Amino acid sequence: MRIGGRPVGPYLRARSPALARQVVERLLAELPVYAGLPREEVAGDIADIVQHNLRLFADVVEHRRPATDAELDQQRDSAAQRAEEGVPLDAILTAYQLGTAMCWEEISADAGPGDLADVQAAVAHIMVLQRQLTSAVSAAYLEARQILDSQEHGGRHALLAALLTGDGPGLLRAGPRPAALYAAFTFAFGAHPDETEPGPGSRIATRRKIRRVRAALDRYAGEPALTALDGEGGTVLLPVAATPPWDELCALVEGAAGSAAVPVTAAADVVEPAAVPDAVARTAEIVAVVRSTGRGPGLYRLTDVLLDYQLSRPSAARDGLAKLLGPLECKPELLHTLETFLGCGLDRRTAAAVLHIHPNTVDYRIRRIAGLTGLSPARPADLQHLNAALVARRSLTGGPQEASRPGTS
Repeated sequence: MRIGGRPVGPYLRARSPALARQVVERLLAELPVYAGLPREEVAGDIADIVQHNLRLFADVVEHRRPATDAELDQQRDSAAQRAEEGVPLDAILTAYQLGTAMCWEEISADAGPGDLADVQAAVAHIMVLQRQLTSAVSAAYLEARQILDSQEHGGRHALLAALLTGDGPGLLRAGPRPAALYAAFTFAFGAHPDETEPGPGSRIATRRKIRRVRAALDRYAGEPALTALDGEGGTVLLPVAATPPWDELCALVEGAAGSAAVPVTAAADVVEPAAVPDAVARTAEIVAVVRSTGRGPGLYRLTDVLLDYQLSRPSAARDGLAKLLGPLECKPELLHTLETFLGCGLDRRTAAAVLHIHPNTVDYRIRRIAGLTGLSPARPADLQHLNAALVARRSLTGGPQEASRPGTS
C-alpha cells in the first residue's frame, strides 16, 4: 500500500518516534487531565503507549488486517492504569481519536488522485482499528473501575483492616457487615515473563497479573473479595456462606494462576471473622514453609505440611536437629545429594539422573554422609532423624541446599 509515492507501513514506522512526541504535545496542550499527570509518567507510560499505537497502525495498514487480541493488551493495561489514576474515560477516548487523526494526517498529506484506491483501503483499516481500540480500552477501563469502586467505596478497605487487626469496634465502623465466614488466603505469585522486561512494560504486566487474580476471586465469590495484593502476592479474604470443599478452593487457585499466567502458591483456612488475624498469620507461615521446602505451586493447608511446620517453630529441638548436619555445612554437594536422594524416595538411579551423576557416585556420597554424621538413610531410625534435620535446617537457612558444583564428588 503506497500513498504519496511512499509505502505507508514502513514510512509510518520510521516516523513513529517523532510523531509520538507531537501527539504527546497535543495531548498536554488540549487535554488538561493529561497535563496534570506527572512528567515522568507522560514521558514514560504515555509516550510508550502512543508509539505502540502508531506502530500498530503501521502493521494494520501494511498487512491489510485487523489487530489481534494480543496486540491490544498494552492498550488495555494502559486504560486500567488511567482508571486507577482517575483519568476520565472520555479523555482517554479523545486521546486515542486525536492520535488517530494525527496519524492519518501524516500518511495522507501527500496523497494524489492516483492514490485513491490505497487511501480508501487505508481509511477502511484505520476505521476498523479505531473501533477495536475503543472497544478494548472502554472494556478494560470499566473493568478496572468496577474493581476499584468495589474496594474504595462502602468501607471495604476499613473492613479489611478491621478484620486483619481483630478490631471488633472497627468492624462496626467499617460500613459493610462482615461475612459469616472468610476463606483467608495468603498468596505468593511467580513472575510473569513480561515483568522481567525493562521499562514500563514490567509495571503494566504486574498490574495485569494482580487484576486477573482479583477478577477470578471476585467471580468465585459473586462479590468483591477483600484483597491486599502486590506483585509478589499478599492477603485475600474471600467471603463465603459455608466452608467450601477443599477441591473447589484448589481449583480456584489453579484458575487464578491460569488467568494470570503465573505460578501461584497459596495457603488457606476458612474461619469466622474473629479468627481472621490468626488464620492469616498461619497461612503466611504455611506458604513460607512450602516455598522453603521446594514444593510446587498450588493450594496448601496445615495438614499438608504438619511435620515441616512443627519443626520450623523456634525451639532447642529444632536447633539440635539442624546441628546433626553440621559436618556437611562445608560440603554443599553432599547436602544437595542428601536432599535429592531422600526426595527421590531413596532411589539411587532416579537421584543420579536428577543430579546428572553416576549411581555409584550417589552410593559413594551417601557413605561419606554416613561417615561424617553417623547417620545412614539405610537405617529407619537414622532416616527419620535425617529427614527431620533437613526440615529444621531449611527453616533456619530459608530453603533446600543447592550444590555449588552439582557434578563434583
